[in-house]
Amino acid sequence: MTTTGPDFLALQVRDLEAAAQFFEQHLGMTRAPAGPPGAIVFDTAPIPFAVREPLPGVDLDAASPRPGVGVAMWFGVDDADALHDRLLAADVQILGAPTDSPFGRMVAFIGPEGYALTAHTTAD
Repeated sequence: MTTTGPDFLALQVRDLEAAAQFFEQHLGMTRAPAGPPGAIVFDTAPIPFAVREPLPGVDLDAASPRPGVGVAMWFGVDDADALHDRLLAADVQILGAPTDSPFGRMVAFIGPEGYALTAHTTAD
């Protein structure tokens, strides 16, 4: 058996439509034409990304201090500084000024339902 790496990522959320709208409005994502019940999948590459209703046994209200603590989810963008400005203008909570990292220019922010997310400028 060989594992090749992640091939699908999803955030579990209470309000599916609000979370989907966050990614559409602030990160410019586009919904894929179809997805499984209880999930909205976006047309992202190379790895599909979705927001989905919580799986049985998942209690997002018990997540402390917020859902996803300990997991780092990064999104590739063409301009991390422009995204920072866009998020700031929309009153999205920013976790720090854009900075350079080994993976490119990056900015961290709070996404739907308190998830800490990072976006970085991808190589050309």
